[in-house]
Amino acid sequence: MKQPLKEQAFFIYLTLAAIFIASLVSCNLIFQKFFSWNPFGLYNFEISVGILPYPITFLVTDIISEIYGLKRANQVVKVGLVATVFTMLVVALADLAPATSWSPVSNEEFNKVFGLTGVAVGASMTAYLLAQFIDVRLFHFWKRVTKGKYLWVRNNFSTITSQFVDTASVLLLLCSFGAIEWSMFGQLLLNGFLFKVIVALFDTPLFYLSTWLFRKKFGLRLGEEIPVG
Repeated sequence: MKQPLKEQAFFIYLTLAAIFIASLVSCNLIFQKFFSWNPFGLYNFEISVGILPYPITFLVTDIISEIYGLKRANQVVKVGLVATVFTMLVVALADLAPATSWSPVSNEEFNKVFGLTGVAVGASMTAYLLAQFIDVRLFHFWKRVTKGKYLWVRNNFSTITSQFVDTASVLLLLCSFGAIEWSMFGQLLLNGFLFKVIVALFDTPLFYLSTWLFRKKFGLRLGEEIPVG
């Protein structure tokens, strides 16, 4: 691959990593707000807004796994962990800093919104590491089994399995730490997992389109990866 194309490939890799990190960090900051969604009157979801950016992380790791390989996908997962822990430390420091008498946001208001960030991040990161590494490894397992064919198999089978692990793990930890009542566990597990499955199925066309564009731009054969760095 010529140098200009290598530079473009590396820039796109960094952009995907940035989207991954931004999605991961934001879902841990906004998780305390819940909303209802009833698509076509079929089922009423009651879920945290933190779930909205989270499926993007799995789409991004699948794209990176397919185009840049297992090593790069694992690197993004690890960097995402560092970014989230750093954000947690910044939020904790901001929570400890006393508000002035004229501050638009009082100590109580700030703590109400961000006070559980540490608990949420701890639970989320444990589930995140488990789910993301499962996702990346299952993705490459199915890629080997199918000999690089049937993108929808590795995209959906890896994502749906890891999403269930993630949803169950984070809810178990949040309930154990008292952030969520145990009585809500079953409902939130069902709502969260069903929502993620629906999103995973809908992002399959985006995955196909993205990988097709990559192959066309960089002249890649089916299953071929771009060496970056």
